[in-house]
Amino acid sequence: MNNLDTPEFGMMTGIIISLGFFAMIFGIIYLYKRERMAMIERGMDPRRYKPQSAPYQTLKWGLLLIGAGTGLFLAYLMDRTIFKSMEDDNVAIYFALIAIFGGLGLFASYRIEKKEMPSNGGQE
Repeated sequence: MNNLDTPEFGMMTGIIISLGFFAMIFGIIYLYKRERMAMIERGMDPRRYKPQSAPYQTLKWGLLLIGAGTGLFLAYLMDRTIFKSMEDDNVAIYFALIAIFGGLGLFASYRIEKKEMPSNGGQE
């Protein structure tokens, strides 16, 4: 008998996932408060230190997701047309093309950021 088919396993999975989620939220809040307390102990004002904006972060994520989506779509098309005669599942092509096109998206983001950077050597 397979132990994964029992109703107790399903209930236990829900309990473990819920506990893990709440532990993660507690840990994030705890570390945030601890960081703020450490700043206060060192005489720093935590309100002055705000996260700095990353102007190219949205571009990077956008190109990564576009590349991964393109790779997934191309893998689906190749699986349905080129590898149709093969009986075996072609799972590797999905992962490979998602990684390749996602990497190409990140590389395109790098090239765009490099082109947009000021080339005056940091002197303004």
